[in-house]
Amino acid sequence: MTSPDLTAAPNRPRPARRRLPVGGVLTYLSLLVATAVVLIPLVVVFLTSLKTSKEVGDGSALSLPGNWFNFDNYVTAFNDGKMLLAFGNTAFILLFSIGGTVIIGSMTAYAVDRFDFRGKRLVMAGFLIATLVPSVTTQVATFQVINGFGLVDTRWAPILLYMGTDIVSVYIFLQFIRGIPVSLDEAARLDGANAFTIYRKIIFPLLKPAIATVVIIKGITTYNDFYIPFLYMHSEDLGTISTALFRFKGPFGAHWEAISAGAILVIVPTLIIFLLLQRWIYNGFAQGATK
Repeated sequence: MTSPDLTAAPNRPRPARRRLPVGGVLTYLSLLVATAVVLIPLVVVFLTSLKTSKEVGDGSALSLPGNWFNFDNYVTAFNDGKMLLAFGNTAFILLFSIGGTVIIGSMTAYAVDRFDFRGKRLVMAGFLIATLVPSVTTQVATFQVINGFGLVDTRWAPILLYMGTDIVSVYIFLQFIRGIPVSLDEAARLDGANAFTIYRKIIFPLLKPAIATVVIIKGITTYNDFYIPFLYMHSEDLGTISTALFRFKGPFGAHWEAISAGAILVIVPTLIIFLLLQRWIYNGFAQGATK
């Protein structure tokens, strides 16, 4: 009896190579194109900010600077552009506008969701209409109202406008409040709590994900806004980050290296904050959408 040949390898079919589907290729290709569209302008601005005037005039947009540690343009932009004062004004506006938006938005959403009153549907329809009306069509009337209060050329004008025109925050808070059981309110009422106590001790602490989402989105929007500060704050000592960069462009209109350095100073804070807190943004929207 002959023993089987153990060294002979069986004829096994070779596994077929997995081919990347066409849809996957198009997806990755579109992502690469979108990334290039976003990053290339930032790279050009960053490289320009490190160059001298001669390098900007002689080289191309993507040419490398001769000295990677040339921060003279940043010093010029920071000092001559009054960036420190602009950061202070922007921080002041952000503090009060975001705080007011969180309080007003959460209270409004709590009242709309938890109380039945006449005209409730009319109020919700008003919120919807307000999101559909272009803000530029009401700027003349808005300016007259702000001027009537004597708030033009003060930091309170943009604060008041930012606090009173954010309908998105109301909807974000409303989605989260609808996910909070009404039984918690009823249990608190049995213990003698009134409506404001329920909001302050039960509803508001449970809105932390929504608050984080509103703070980040509202903060970035307010930080980057140019129209309202430019329209309502005319004095140079009331400049924000966006208006300070615009005014800095005037005397340095031909010096793109200094303008690019100022742009980088404006971009970096929002970029860092977004990269660090983007998880809160995505989680906040995802949780709000599933409630």
